[in-house]
Amino acid sequence: MTQFSISRSTLASRIAGLVALGLFAVLAAAPWWASSSFLHLAGEFAVYLALATLWNLLAGYTGLVSVGQQAYVGLGGYITFSLALFFGVHPLLAIPLAGLVAALVAVPVAALVFRLAGAYFAIGSWVMAEVFRLIAAQATALGGGSGISLPVTVTKALGAKWLREASIFWLALALGAGCLALVYALLRSRIGLALTAIRDSEVASTSLGIRIGRVKHALYVVVAGLTAMIGALISLQKLRVSPDAAFSVNDWTAFVIFIVVIGGIGTIEGPIIGTIVYFLLREFLADFGTLYLLFLGTLAIVVMLAAPKGLWGYAAERFGWSLFPVGYRITFKD
Repeated sequence: MTQFSISRSTLASRIAGLVALGLFAVLAAAPWWASSSFLHLAGEFAVYLALATLWNLLAGYTGLVSVGQQAYVGLGGYITFSLALFFGVHPLLAIPLAGLVAALVAVPVAALVFRLAGAYFAIGSWVMAEVFRLIAAQATALGGGSGISLPVTVTKALGAKWLREASIFWLALALGAGCLALVYALLRSRIGLALTAIRDSEVASTSLGIRIGRVKHALYVVVAGLTAMIGALISLQKLRVSPDAAFSVNDWTAFVIFIVVIGGIGTIEGPIIGTIVYFLLREFLADFGTLYLLFLGTLAIVVMLAAPKGLWGYAAERFGWSLFPVGYRITFKD
């Protein structure tokens, strides 16, 4: 009788897990050994990683290609500032509250934009983001179109400069690692099986009894809340919020889409690889001005033509690599 064993982990995944834990521990101690510039850069890396991971969860597994996620980035910032300025809520405590409020706002927004599909959904999500930006620009209590900065009385609640920078960095690190862990755990659950089925074929998944609409609605709301928390953190890091910066489609959606497309959509590893590539290109080519953006666009086109599944998708398909396996492996024994 042929014997077999079923497992999920591989040697590569176990090594990757140990490396990830070690790296997280080293970075968690960064405020004691790193400079302020490093903390800012590493925190920004974690923010983009979290945004890319969440966008990939929507587009890569449910087909919700949103170009309006900046709506929730900006909403998170404005909610946080409103809670801190008008209700006396501690800025750090306002971050999870901003996520909760944004998730509640996302419920009626989802009911509206989910009436659209495909390219119409993408355009509708962008239109909703513009509506949010215009509403924020009319909020005179929050500076209107020019925005507003946190007053000294509020920033003092964040502590001295070192403590403020360390707290924001730790929160960014927690959000980046937390979003990755959440997506990994989600894809290994029964919901993950439904998401994988939806990614592969919506028609087939419907025939299997998967309630596609309910799954998409739930994920959209969860992603909106987490995105708002990231937006709240971004605004706290800058100590200022303004409509154009908070709801910037280039900063919080276009670059995020580039990261996911380059790294590999529909994979956990893709956003990690894409974020690394994006930051390397930005650091070495940012001085070239508009040529830098032209190079990013050209690179995205080349990758989509040569490796439609992204850099990690190409490597995984060719070499069978999997750092975060979510499926089962069957090994037969003689």
